[in-house]
Amino acid sequence: MWKTESKVNLRELGNTGLKLSSVGFGASPLGNVFGPVSEQDAIASVRRAFHLGINFFDTSPYYGGTLSETMLGKSLKALEVPRNEYIVSTKCGRYADGFDFSAERVTKSIDESLARLQLDYVDILQCHDIEFGNLDQIVSETIPALQKLKEVGKIRHIGITGLPLEVFTYVLDRVPPGTVDVILSYCHYSVNDTTLEDLLPYLKSKGVGVISASPLAMGLLTHNGPPEWHPASPELKSACKDAANYCKEKGKNISKLAMQFSLSNRGISSVLVGMNSVRQVEENVAAAVELAIFGMDVGILREVEAILEPVKNQTWPSGIQ
Repeated sequence: MWKTESKVNLRELGNTGLKLSSVGFGASPLGNVFGPVSEQDAIASVRRAFHLGINFFDTSPYYGGTLSETMLGKSLKALEVPRNEYIVSTKCGRYADGFDFSAERVTKSIDESLARLQLDYVDILQCHDIEFGNLDQIVSETIPALQKLKEVGKIRHIGITGLPLEVFTYVLDRVPPGTVDVILSYCHYSVNDTTLEDLLPYLKSKGVGVISASPLAMGLLTHNGPPEWHPASPELKSACKDAANYCKEKGKNISKLAMQFSLSNRGISSVLVGMNSVRQVEENVAAAVELAIFGMDVGILREVEAILEPVKNQTWPSGIQ
């Protein structure tokens, strides 16, 4: 058995100069999005993550109606380490009361976020779920506003996030090269959906770093299955359930397999996964360390891929949860 203190490795993020931990800490659960999380548990989770080599923490004012940012801020402060030892990403444009990508709102938004995070700057500020906004406004108004924030030092790098992959090419083809530093895609690089892979050469040619979130496909690739509201088709849910049951019969964990699959693509700088307990942190880090030392269980992976083949790359439309 390897030492549990083995740490996750670091990967370069596009042309930013940042080196992100291959496993990123998704802080949305700290906003009680999936159930209550105490301040004590939040601090313990972030501390354990940091000590195991996770240096990338992602949040948004939308998560828990600003609670996630507040809890992450308290947790990072409790680390009592120099600011340059961790990387923080937050978002703008999506809030508990709706979407607003205007220059005025996103400029005000970063000041509010910095106050909650108890930071002087964030490493990455991302336009959140841009498919719900006007993409031409993102290009002509939102991103120029973020560039001004970069000039005054409140943010270091600019990003965009969304579910449909075509929103990334739409924006990146319309802004000057080097304007957008990073994209955050979710649910498009996991065992059941690898459509992000087709976009990686394009993103590399643009010098854009890639973060992939939700390796468990928002709960599809878990033994417990997805939440009630999950927008996947009945066929996709059924196939993922069959795959999870197959893994269980073989004494394997589909969530670990899914995590390792996502981590195995070196074109992705960080795989972002929501965490709210020390146990979850340790399980995710253990999956990454095991992958680095021993590689994947290819036999099980092939069987799972065969089960999911009929629903491969079947996605769903963006919806407001």
